[in-house]
Amino acid sequence: MPPEFECQVCSSSFDVPQAALDKYPGWAPKYCREHSPQKKATQSKPKSSSSSRSGGGSRTVEENLTLQQVLQAYSDGPTEGVFTDGSSIPNPGPGGWGMVWVVAGEVREQRHGAAEHTTNNRMELQALIEAYKVLPTDAEVTIHTDSRLCVDTITKWAPGWEKKGWKKKTGPIKNLELIQELLALYREHPKCRLEWIAAHSGNRWNEYADSLATAWNRAVL
Repeated sequence: MPPEFECQVCSSSFDVPQAALDKYPGWAPKYCREHSPQKKATQSKPKSSSSSRSGGGSRTVEENLTLQQVLQAYSDGPTEGVFTDGSSIPNPGPGGWGMVWVVAGEVREQRHGAAEHTTNNRMELQALIEAYKVLPTDAEVTIHTDSRLCVDTITKWAPGWEKKGWKKKTGPIKNLELIQELLALYREHPKCRLEWIAAHSGNRWNEYADSLATAWNRAVL
């Protein structure tokens, strides 16, 4: 039976044919079929359109590039801000997180880490936590994550759960300790904006953060 993955948009479990996993070793899909960036791109573009890496085309396969390869392959997207990513291969399984702070197209600071047993969502949350820790409390920057779940959790749902004693109608809150820590840091940085950015759509610094998050699965950065 193929391993199950958790969609980072709707949190539902889904599987991928084993043949596809065998074809792309190390691939850990983050989105179910309904929320696939590839599906959205297909719906919003004419069938005859085509795109290249430098043109911002989306992809669904983890390339597991080194940082240098990312810089050589991608050039689109925002040139300032903080970019974060997390991954787990498989999910759950070993994983990592990464964050990079970019000013005028240059790396100001970057960090990454790993865990022996984790999930995609935990690593996405951890990446954001580490990003806020790097920033001074009076910073005015945009923090980018390709996890809609993280953005919605912190900006929409967590404050309500907090008011109810950290409870929700559907059951226990997953990754509660990370959510609580991230919410506190989010509030300590009132001038920072937390925004979603499309994954694997040719955005250089999102791809760079992805490379940091998967560094544990490579011999080199």
